Amino acid sequence: MSDNKHMDGSQPSRCVGRMAVVSAHARSLTNFRGPLIRALRDAGVEVHALAPEVTGNEGVRAELESWGVHLHEVPLSRTGLSPLEDVRALFNLRRKLRSIAPDAVFSYNIKPVIYGTLAGSMARVPRRYGLITGLGYAFSENPRGKRLVIQKAALALYRLAGARISTMFFQNPDDRDAFLNWRILDRPAQTCLVNGSGVDLAHFTPRPPGTGKIRFLMLARLLGEKGVREFAGAAARIRERFPDVEFRLAGDLDANPNAVSQAELDEWVTNGTLTYLGRVSDVRPELEAATVFVLPSYYREGTPRTVLEAMATGRPVITTDAPGCRETVEHGENGFLVPVKDVDALEAAMERFVLDPGLARHMGQKSLQMAVEKYDVHKVNQVMLRRMGVESAEG
Repeated sequence: MSDNKHMDGSQPSRCVGRMAVVSAHARSLTNFRGPLIRALRDAGVEVHALAPEVTGNEGVRAELESWGVHLHEVPLSRTGLSPLEDVRALFNLRRKLRSIAPDAVFSYNIKPVIYGTLAGSMARVPRRYGLITGLGYAFSENPRGKRLVIQKAALALYRLAGARISTMFFQNPDDRDAFLNWRILDRPAQTCLVNGSGVDLAHFTPRPPGTGKIRFLMLARLLGEKGVREFAGAAARIRERFPDVEFRLAGDLDANPNAVSQAELDEWVTNGTLTYLGRVSDVRPELEAATVFVLPSYYREGTPRTVLEAMATGRPVITTDAPGCRETVEHGENGFLVPVKDVDALEAAMERFVLDPGLARHMGQKSLQMAVEKYDVHKVNQVMLRRMGVESAEG
């Protein structure tokens, strides 16, 4: 086979000297894409980051600039539904990309993938890459009303972008297959499957679960689709029989229509069902204090980062047999998969750890092994850089 072709037959980029990275949230550039951006820099690529909410995020700017990254503000609303604002954002992105003149544009999250790709095409950027980190709210099951309208609009816009994409990266096979079935993409050769965003194994220290009180931990935005209500329901039942077991919940309240309300949360805390930790800036102490990590999500995740971080800490995982989640658990090996919205099954899985305290240590070791072998962020980034034609400094 010629060195000029990938195994799937697609052509790699010949040279990427300058790349634009488009995000819907300035802070995610450092929190979620930091290792990838640094890998691009280490490979000699000049990186320009484009995001909204730059003003007021001086810490993000300072960190990116310390890496040698150029940061540009663009008016791209993460959740807004105004067509006029989106059109303005599209033309603003085109203008920015024309002035930067990158060899490639890489976008992630829904709006950046759509508008970053379209703007890149309009600005005649030679190569355009997108990363699907999950399908989220609009593509949750049985959409109705406003959600159905959003889904149809998103599909139409995705198809416009898909016709102009060089490669679309996916974090799970369900999303990749959906994009092909929905004719957003015409050819499997346009796709590349990666193991989530990866996890920085140097940042998370593996520790065996403690031998004292059993603690179940859930970290997530407080959305109904994340399974928060199922977590609280199973917790209430377990605590009726095992009052010493602790359930801890961390994450922000959300304005989403199906989000957990403050009243619901207050009731769970008042009843002693769970302990609410609020927003946690550093999850490592909570993961280290936990016995088992739980995410009963049906949100159409990409690959949940919190699960990977729990695995890197050496924690067993209970999650759902749903897109994005099911790839992280070998059922009965490093945790348990349960059906979505099934409080009975979730309760039963939790109870196994209560009745057999040694199970968490055994399954946690398997989680760590999977994190090292499959989800190391450097391995994930090498796959992406290779597909984008960037010679990784990590080999």
